[in-house]
Amino acid sequence: MERKELEAAIIKMVAQCYNADESKLSIDSEFGKDISGTSVMMVGLVSEIENELDAMIQLADAAACKTIGDLVEKVEEEL
Repeated sequence: MERKELEAAIIKMVAQCYNADESKLSIDSEFGKDISGTSVMMVGLVSEIENELDAMIQLADAAACKTIGDLVEKVEEEL
């Protein structure tokens, strides 16, 4: 999967898990600032990434990501 495809897939998953407007999200969107939600939403996001992309990432690693771009990099490392 190319980087742009991965970015688009993760942005879509973030939008679904956090009930956010996908069109307003980018790799620069920040968790906690631009994307607000609960820890349960992050658990759902990690689960979705594992199911859809077959990439195993630790919840703590995902939660430590400041931006969607940081999360993309973590996932990319696991692919």
